[in-house]
Amino acid sequence: MSLDPRQFRDALGAFPTGITVVTAKDVDGKPVGATANSFSSVSLDPPLVLWSVAKTANCYNAFMKAKHFAIHILHSGQENISRLFATKEADKFANLQWYESAQGAPLLADFSVRFECSTENLYEGGDHIIVVGRVHEMSVQECEPLGFYKGKYAKIVV
Repeated sequence: MSLDPRQFRDALGAFPTGITVVTAKDVDGKPVGATANSFSSVSLDPPLVLWSVAKTANCYNAFMKAKHFAIHILHSGQENISRLFATKEADKFANLQWYESAQGAPLLADFSVRFECSTENLYEGGDHIIVVGRVHEMSVQECEPLGFYKGKYAKIVV
């Protein structure tokens, strides 16, 4: 059976998700980042999470070589940040408050939850690479999360 790619994408969109921004540094030390809703927990012990990056993404090579990265779960007031990191904008960090972790990963100052990770494994996943990260640090701020459903930003009611 052959699936129509657009119909498949639309069907996947029926699963509500949160939104993350994943950040790292490229080989030249420049911060890079991407919006991703392909985020999930993998293991509690050891603490592992995963996300996937498209092989066509501008930041693909940076994430393939990065030893450390950060995953920021966005809050409901950060739709603009989600949109910014979903673009091919050259310098996504120009007008943002951010700093470096002890390992050098770019950390956004504003977030709902942030995981500081080291790259544990990379797996082939069709037109994406699945990145498994070991969580070394975690920060939590009590905020309403930013949701995504059927191709649109959504409010998650708790």
